[in-house]
Amino acid sequence: MMPFDSEDEAIEIANDTPYGLAAYIQTGSAERARRVAARLRAGMIQVNGAGRSSGAPFGGYKQSGVGREGGVWGIEEFLEIKTVSGIVDDA
Repeated sequence: MMPFDSEDEAIEIANDTPYGLAAYIQTGSAERARRVAARLRAGMIQVNGAGRSSGAPFGGYKQSGVGREGGVWGIEEFLEIKTVSGIVDDA
């Protein structure tokens, strides 16, 4: 843990890293937790000791990787999207 003087400084310290797998917020304010979580550059954020659901996506930001495992996001990593244009039904 590192000391900080303001919420903005705490977020700046947390985001000042090439990695972004996970972050943690400890607060008595749900509003503050939402506000800070939205600004943190991490793929997973735990608030007040809550565990990650097994169906939640697992993965990070920046050099912690951009892929996701778990839930529908993990399945989508194995899918490819294709567009087909110009097929007209026979008359």
